[in-house]
Amino acid sequence: MEAMLASTAVVALAEIGDKTQLLAILLATRFNRPLPIILGILVATLANHALAALLGASAASFLDSAIFRYAIGLSFIAMAAWTLIPDKFDDDDAPKPRYGAFLTTLVAFFLVEMGDKTQIATIALGAQYHNVVAVTAGTTLGMMIANVPAIFLGHELLKRVDLAKVRMIAAALFLLIGLWVLAQTAGWFG
Repeated sequence: MEAMLASTAVVALAEIGDKTQLLAILLATRFNRPLPIILGILVATLANHALAALLGASAASFLDSAIFRYAIGLSFIAMAAWTLIPDKFDDDDAPKPRYGAFLTTLVAFFLVEMGDKTQIATIALGAQYHNVVAVTAGTTLGMMIANVPAIFLGHELLKRVDLAKVRMIAAALFLLIGLWVLAQTAGWFG
């Protein structure tokens, strides 16, 4: 349960103001069909994050050592710094609606999520918790928590939410997890 809750919180906070959330808003305004967009995000995130969590868990099993755990802790701290940098999404980067709302969303989200901070965080969470199902479920839930309201509220949400404060909270969460992993690896906590 800890793996799922931590994964949900980390991704839900990190996703606010992220380029994939901006993509969700853009797709919602272009298609005006929320359900296929939500389903596209769900399927793309499940596929992308399952692979990321599997990669993290496999790497952790293969590289189970103190050095690797220190690297995981440091990666969370690096994610904290990365989270403080706002994402931008240019309209020119947006997918052109050729294949319908679901397929466009599915492909766009899967590709845009590649190398994104939430995917990297999912790899690190998979390595930390060794639980692909719980991490995938948690990170996917976090993506949906952040993106479904954005689909329905779009630009109004971005006007009312202080993205700088949200990025600071997400960065603090990444930092705390990183420090916790480092402390556990050093033997300070059981």
